[in-house]
Amino acid sequence: MFVRTLKQMRAKIRAGEYIMSEHADEEMDEEDLVIHDVECAILSGAVQERQKDRLTGEWKYRIRGESAGGAPVEVIAKISPSGKLVVVTVYCL
Repeated sequence: MFVRTLKQMRAKIRAGEYIMSEHADEEMDEEDLVIHDVECAILSGAVQERQKDRLTGEWKYRIRGESAGGAPVEVIAKISPSGKLVVVTVYCL
């Protein structure tokens, strides 16, 4: 499910075409995660759910994967109108 979107997100991670929201940065600090953990979660993960953003109407995706150390992590991300991957938030399970 959502294989094409996940492939697109992974390509953007590999190309460095992504940005972290301020909220995602704060959550990474709270969860003791680093950028590499977020990248690994998207590269190793699967889309669990697609959600519609109430404010923008854009689709965002809940991806469950593993951090660099193998811990379960979820990432909420979307493709922005500019084509960049936006990491909305991230948290450990």
